[in-house]
Amino acid sequence: MRAGLYLCAALAAALFPAMAAADDPGDPAMRSADARARDRETIRRLNRAELARVQARDAGYAAGWRAWREGRGPAGDEAGYSRRSADHARARAAYERDRAAYERDLTRWRRAVAACRAGNYDACEG
Repeated sequence: MRAGLYLCAALAAALFPAMAAADDPGDPAMRSADARARDRETIRRLNRAELARVQARDAGYAAGWRAWREGRGPAGDEAGYSRRSADHARARAAYERDRAAYERDLTRWRRAVAACRAGNYDACEG
C-alpha cells in the first residue's frame, strides 16, 4: 500500500513540471509571433477535428434514437405495448393459479404429516 503511494507521488512529481510548462507564457519557444501563430493554428485544427468527431458521434446517436422512436418507441408501438401488456397479464394470472394450487397442495401435505404424527398411519402413505 505504501509503495503504491510512493510510486504515485513519484509519477506526479515527474509529470508536474511538464504540465506546468504546457501553457507557460514565458516559454522561450513561443516568443516569436510565427511560433504563436503556428501554435494557435494547431490548436484550432485540433479543436475543429474534435468538433467534427463529436458531431458525427451525436448524429449517429440521433439516428439511432430516431429509428427507435419510429420503430419501437412509445409513439410508434402502441400495438406492441398492448400485446406485451396482455402477455404480462396472462403470465401473472397463470402464476397466481399455480401459486394457489401449490398452497393447496402444501396445506394438504401438512395436514397429512400432522395426522401421521398424531397416530393416523393411513395418512402416512400419501
